[in-house]
Amino acid sequence: MKIAIASGKGGTGKTFVSTNFFYTLQQEGTNVTLVDCDAEEPNTLAFFSGELENSTQITQLVPVIDEIKCTFCGKCYEYCNYNAIFFLREPKIIKVMDELCHGCGACSVACEFGAITEKEDLLGEVNRYAVTEKTSLIEARMKVGVYSPVSVIKAAIKEAANAEVVLMDSPPGTSCPFIQTVAQADYVILVTEPTPFGLSDLKQSVETLKTMHKPYGVIINRANLGNDDVYVYLNKESIPLLMNIPFDKTIASIYSKGELLCKHQPHWQSQFINVFNNIKYLYGNSRN
Repeated sequence: MKIAIASGKGGTGKTFVSTNFFYTLQQEGTNVTLVDCDAEEPNTLAFFSGELENSTQITQLVPVIDEIKCTFCGKCYEYCNYNAIFFLREPKIIKVMDELCHGCGACSVACEFGAITEKEDLLGEVNRYAVTEKTSLIEARMKVGVYSPVSVIKAAIKEAANAEVVLMDSPPGTSCPFIQTVAQADYVILVTEPTPFGLSDLKQSVETLKTMHKPYGVIINRANLGNDDVYVYLNKESIPLLMNIPFDKTIASIYSKGELLCKHQPHWQSQFINVFNNIKYLYGNSRN
């Protein structure tokens, strides 16, 4: 079972939820893997001690244009949906912008004159760490300057395929990295906060998941911080409320030190187990 922990904006507490969820299932003896899909800023490893098992470089093939063979017909430019080829018929200029290329190969198909070959371009790496005998942490880490982390995220999720339970700490927002992460999920936990910004971004996430036909529920972090508008919205939309986490100085202090709430205050483990059991129940009903 794959569970994505996501949010419409950064700073709501999705990594806080992901790491404590992972620790709790680890303590229960579950064969669980945590995948840090926030490839631009992976940070879940800061909460655990893990031994690096393997590291895989993620590459894609990008075109190389031989200007001697090129007839400057412009077909490769026309075939490229990502505007990764700069082309001027007069004066004769054609260049590949590697950072915009998605490695789809359309330009190679378009060229009838053998002017296009391909080279490997490094996108990032996927690192696998053994945390315990039955649990692993997989980190997607994008190379600085790469335009899109999607290929690295896909590779990281694929690396976790053999785990009984996979938790995916999603990138913030609702753009392509979020889409790629939740697309692989059987269930999505949306983490929000009871503020106008939190509610606005929650609504965007919900509307996105509706179009993807993904089951989801909500955890409200800093629950006593703002107003009741988020609760009104959840009730109106019949969205499951999975858990409340209070706005508490002790909790904030533990997290700010890179430590785990469920380790310092073990009674929280039962709440995360309840969330997990509720998800299994809701997920089972959604499949029937």
